[in-house]
Amino acid sequence: MKRILYCVLTATLIILGQNALTSCKKSSTNIPATEETLGQTENGVAAQQQVEATELIRTSQSWDGAELPDYPQGRPELVAVKYVFPAGEKLGWHHHVAMNYGVLVQGELTIIGQDGQEKVVHEGEAVVEMVGTVHHGENRGTKPVILYMFYLSQKDLPLAVQHPDIPLE
Repeated sequence: MKRILYCVLTATLIILGQNALTSCKKSSTNIPATEETLGQTENGVAAQQQVEATELIRTSQSWDGAELPDYPQGRPELVAVKYVFPAGEKLGWHHHVAMNYGVLVQGELTIIGQDGQEKVVHEGEAVVEMVGTVHHGENRGTKPVILYMFYLSQKDLPLAVQHPDIPLE
């Protein structure tokens, strides 16, 4: 008797499972396309999108060609910062003690080294900042710059050391 009940229960679960899978397949193909689905098949039914990964940068040098320093000893502290530079704004002269890099998501940022070397970072581009070298940034454009920066720092290290004694031109 137990064996018969086991077989009936197993068959029921298999049938219910197949019905559930079939109904899931049917319902997933009848979802109307929206902005959130990001794609459509020929009949207007949403198509499943694949994750896309695009490497923006891979380097061991800052934007000016200088080699990045070795990692310091000790526990890392990772810091992410969103910067918004209004149009026409200049950031004061400074240097970084920790390696950092970022992605410019809006506008155009000009980075100027104390030696006069310039780097223009465009929307969608990644940039690796100078470490230990004095520089500043300027938004020479007409719209705000939005820049996300990621610092590979350590506890109690400043993200930037300011140099107010160097005048901006």
